[in-house]
Amino acid sequence: MHLNMSENNCPLEERDRDRLPPIINHQNLERGPKLPFPSYGSFISTLNHKRESGSHSFSSPLFLPAVKQVRELPPIYPDVRQKHRISIDVLPPEVKARFVSEPIIPIRTKTAKEFQDDVERATISGDWKHVHDFYLTTFDSFLELNGAFKKEANAPFNTIEDSGINIKFVNIVYDALLHTPADTQKSVLKGIINSLLREWKGPRTKDDLRAYFVLVQNPQYTSPATYVIYAHLLRQIAALAEADHHFLMHWFKKLPQKRFKQLVERLQLFITTRLFPAKPEELPPMAKCSWWIPSATKVLSLLNAANSISSAPIIPFTDFYNLTLDHIDFMEDYHTWQVHGNSNRFTFCQFPFILSTVVKKAIIQRDSEQQMISMARQTLVDKVSRRQRVDMSLLFLNIKVRRLQLVSDSLDELSRKRADLKKKLKVTFVGEAGLDMGGLTKEWFLLLIRQIFHTDYGMFTYVKESQCYWFSSWKCDNYSEFRLVGALMGLAVYNSITLDIRFPPCVYKKLLTPPIVPCDLDTPVGMATLTLDDLQQIMPDLAHGLGELLSYEGNVEEDFYTTFQVFQEELGVVKAYNLKPGGDKIPVTNLNRKEYVQLYIDFLLNKSIYRQFAAFYHGFHSVCASNALMLLRPEEVEILVCGSPNLDMGSLQRVVQYEGYSKTDPTIRAFWDVVLAFPLELQKKLLHFTTGSDRVPVGGMADLNFKISKIDVSTDWLPVSHTCFNQICLPPYKSKKELRQKLTIAISNAEGFGLE
Repeated sequence: MHLNMSENNCPLEERDRDRLPPIINHQNLERGPKLPFPSYGSFISTLNHKRESGSHSFSSPLFLPAVKQVRELPPIYPDVRQKHRISIDVLPPEVKARFVSEPIIPIRTKTAKEFQDDVERATISGDWKHVHDFYLTTFDSFLELNGAFKKEANAPFNTIEDSGINIKFVNIVYDALLHTPADTQKSVLKGIINSLLREWKGPRTKDDLRAYFVLVQNPQYTSPATYVIYAHLLRQIAALAEADHHFLMHWFKKLPQKRFKQLVERLQLFITTRLFPAKPEELPPMAKCSWWIPSATKVLSLLNAANSISSAPIIPFTDFYNLTLDHIDFMEDYHTWQVHGNSNRFTFCQFPFILSTVVKKAIIQRDSEQQMISMARQTLVDKVSRRQRVDMSLLFLNIKVRRLQLVSDSLDELSRKRADLKKKLKVTFVGEAGLDMGGLTKEWFLLLIRQIFHTDYGMFTYVKESQCYWFSSWKCDNYSEFRLVGALMGLAVYNSITLDIRFPPCVYKKLLTPPIVPCDLDTPVGMATLTLDDLQQIMPDLAHGLGELLSYEGNVEEDFYTTFQVFQEELGVVKAYNLKPGGDKIPVTNLNRKEYVQLYIDFLLNKSIYRQFAAFYHGFHSVCASNALMLLRPEEVEILVCGSPNLDMGSLQRVVQYEGYSKTDPTIRAFWDVVLAFPLELQKKLLHFTTGSDRVPVGGMADLNFKISKIDVSTDWLPVSHTCFNQICLPPYKSKKELRQKLTIAISNAEGFGLE
């Protein structure tokens, strides 16, 4: 039954307000966190009726994943890589406001402690009147929200550092809300509707932003019954000016981690439910709310930007992935993003933070495949038109190498077949029979990587303190082998091979600088803006010393006695380099030490290895050249190349394949009892022993094709692995103790990649 309000007994203003969507009064609503809020679908009908009377278009037709006929909005944050800006359609008159200039915020004196006491008394007595009145008043308008939660009612608080909102009080009020009677919860929703329907004149004030900041944290937006209200709130926030977004972004950054994560989860649930509603009848037709998903994604991008600019991420960047999007036609979304340029079409690719690494890898692979199919089709047409015999091997990148000349043969093959790098890879070792069903390809990768990264080879230096490899700075006339390593990494991504390469994270930043190869060959590549934190991950001792220089309180010039000249050893010869012209004559002082440190970092990580890295960069992009790289974060490139460090042995147990054993055999039961009880370090060693890498492919453990085989030998034998096939062979050990002992010895003493 709808709430009854007589229009004859109230003034005009009240009658206008009563044209809000009816709030249904269910007699059986109980207190508690799982209130079945009624549907607010009639909200849309009310606004559509007004729109038909002559207002601006309130929604645009949906063609997921693209939304048309919308107005362009400014970007959120430069580190959120977007090819195009998202667009949200123009706000209708219904959400604009007739409001006095510089309104005075009402003075509200209730404290958090007093409110908690009111709630406690109401819980005991069952009389919720005082609590109900508080909620009714507080959520009646933006002014009242500021009056209740602003630290000082009429203080400006016009800084990004302090929202001026008493966040602790907000949290207490919202936590209590879900346990209040149903009519109290409905009164809050009705107040929010009233606030959003008010008309505004001129730009938003900081008090308006504070109101949005408070309202978006409301925990009631977890039920589809509240989604119409939530959508209109998100739409208004998304349509704010860029400067307002800047404030909100910094205020979000200050939220407690728990509240921040809840905001992200509510937005993700909203997007997921709109895309794949469990009960479609609970939501308005998609054609009438095509702006819902763009608005929610835009607000989610504010939270992602806040997470990115935080000194330490508030939540992992993977928490912004919406795994539901793994099941949409993401290639259509990608092509829409590619084709329509600056037209007003929404795509998820404009907001890559929301797409999982699985989706991004699939886009890169399919984009490369489509490029290769197009080339292969043209080749076939040419051969047929010339009446030449068609060789189906032209569909593959066929590599033939000799084991004793592995690096030189591989380099020659990849150089000669540069146009075929995006074809499916097949490897043949000269003089050896057998078809490449995947094992030979993986063996080729493992052998090449092991040889190239050996310190005797001289291409890379192993830094013991950070346990990673870095580019040797020696100068030569030919850097083609660095190009080979880059191409290997690209081929590994394209052929779903996980490489055991220990590069520091900044290598992947450099690989995306820029993400698309410049047309002008003279344009520098790989020249990323790096910091002391990046140096710390490669040369921690040097980074610590430079940090000490920056924080030194004495006289830097007199005590350090250094200049803008550095020294570097190359092939046993120490060479001097000026960090700036005349650097050997410029002393480092308290005033210029920051410049010195930045120039030193730039020299070590960019300039001193420029030609080596440029060759490496072009090798990688020769295989992975795709606009899809613009979607990737550096961390995601690392995961594509090297796999994820997050192990889940329980998942591996569920997908493992057996040969000669079954999952109920005593040896297998003992194996999993032992492995699941291993510390993480030994679990990583087991994975490395069996697969050649201690990381997991992008698709998870299921993509490992991990196999446990029975080997009929004496139980005195240790387990044996075939890393090319991700296979471990176990003798039929009689006891768990014996299996644990033999397995631990095998995985702890495997040399190199454990190849057979």
